[in-house]
Amino acid sequence: MFALLDHDSVPPTMNLKCEPARALDQRDFHEAIRPGWHMNKRHWNTLDLDGSLRGALVAELVRPSYDLVVGALPSRVREILA
Repeated sequence: MFALLDHDSVPPTMNLKCEPARALDQRDFHEAIRPGWHMNKRHWNTLDLDGSLRGALVAELVRPSYDLVVGALPSRVREILA
């Protein structure tokens, strides 16, 4: 799991996995990014999709989340995904 979307919340939210140091930087720079709700707050951020974050930024944050999760999978599973 690399992303969780709660489209029923107001505003909608998305949890993304992140390198711990980068997670802190993102939280410091963007009010709409906060520690991961119901997740390991060191490794996960929650993004409030209230329109304050550019769509391009949200898209840029999804790929590293995916890469972190896939990188931790066994090599045979990574080969299937490639």
